[in-house]
Amino acid sequence: MPALPAHQSTALLTDQYELTMLRAALKSGTADRRVVFEVFARHLPDGRRYGVVGGTGRLLDRIDDFRFGADELDFLRAREVVDEATLTWLSDYRFGGDMWGYGEGECFFPGSPLLVVESSFAEAVLLETLILAVLNHDSAIAAAASRMTAAAGGRPCIEMGSRRTHEWAGVAAARAAYVAGFQATSNVEAGRTYGIPTTGTAAHAFTLLHDTERAAFAAQVESQGSGTTILVDTYDVTRAVQLAVEIAGPDLGAVRLDSGDLLTQAREVRAQLDSLGATKTRIVVTSDLDEYAIAGLAAAPVDGYGVGTALVTGSRAPTAGLVYKLVARETADGSLTNVSKLSSSKTTVGGRKWALRRRTARGVAEAEVLGVNTAPVDDGDDRALLRPLVVRGEIVGREPLADARDRHAASRAELPPRALQLSRGEPAIPTVYERAGDA
Repeated sequence: MPALPAHQSTALLTDQYELTMLRAALKSGTADRRVVFEVFARHLPDGRRYGVVGGTGRLLDRIDDFRFGADELDFLRAREVVDEATLTWLSDYRFGGDMWGYGEGECFFPGSPLLVVESSFAEAVLLETLILAVLNHDSAIAAAASRMTAAAGGRPCIEMGSRRTHEWAGVAAARAAYVAGFQATSNVEAGRTYGIPTTGTAAHAFTLLHDTERAAFAAQVESQGSGTTILVDTYDVTRAVQLAVEIAGPDLGAVRLDSGDLLTQAREVRAQLDSLGATKTRIVVTSDLDEYAIAGLAAAPVDGYGVGTALVTGSRAPTAGLVYKLVARETADGSLTNVSKLSSSKTTVGGRKWALRRRTARGVAEAEVLGVNTAPVDDGDDRALLRPLVVRGEIVGREPLADARDRHAASRAELPPRALQLSRGEPAIPTVYERAGDA
């Protein structure tokens, strides 16, 4: 992931209290205690019915670069963030524990252990901010993208929100959107880094640059060929469509609408294109779309959607609401004991979790089953959700982006139909905890 130059340390992408907790734990002799941290959401944002795991692949790369070199240590020393004993410990830091997680693209629900980290306290506590920063951002984008592609009903969606967010967040957003079913991105760096198909033709500025709309369209077709997409709403849509077909011919690839009443315009433009013999010319719409606007265009003769601001900001939910909590720690005899928060509204369920998706005989998801301290019983139709990501410090969970994309499509397809409703509602399936000895 190019959010930083290749191989630059990610160790300072953290909160200071993680370093000061490490210092105190080293002094108290508890730094080496074996612990289990879990990443989960207490609830889904904005009354949504499912979440989507995004960013796992990016996170593994960031963990690989989490090292304290001379520059990082000198900075901490100059700021007196920690003492020399802690700096010495940090100089050799490399995560050496284990991680399990939901596969990227997997749908999730309240309590789902998206990431399980087992290691010493010292190793695990330092990763909290990095883990949450990546997973919260990418999962928020992936969830928004999933709602949009579901609403699109098979029509392609294009990510084009790079100008509405941080320059590197745009690259991460394009990746997360692709996992959740978007077909392409306008972000060239995302294409280079992740192999995502890229697309783009011309903006209103190109039309305004020329003396006439005809001259602009002619220049675009000459440069890009008749298969290009021409933006037709700079001045008068009807005249622009006439000109576009006149110049490119009936093989014009597409026209783009970026303003006005898109439903009415799409119908009028479709009729006009057909009357001009451009029956295969597609209509692409943009203009601040979100999942609700896309759903509202379901009856329109639209062939694709370009989505920007709403997508890269999570469509009203810019974070997935994930937290990183200690759920078990080592005792004096070497065993693990459950720990949990009891504070009001922020309670946690102690104990290391295993997870499976309970499904009917027809493969429809009906519950998220979490086993506490033991794996839940598979009834034969269920699907295990946790996969190894890091084993004794070695990253084993990398996979092609296409695998995450395929996983999302399959995971969303097994949810009950109510999961795809855009209205506010409860999670599509309940979360059930099973403990050893439960009947």
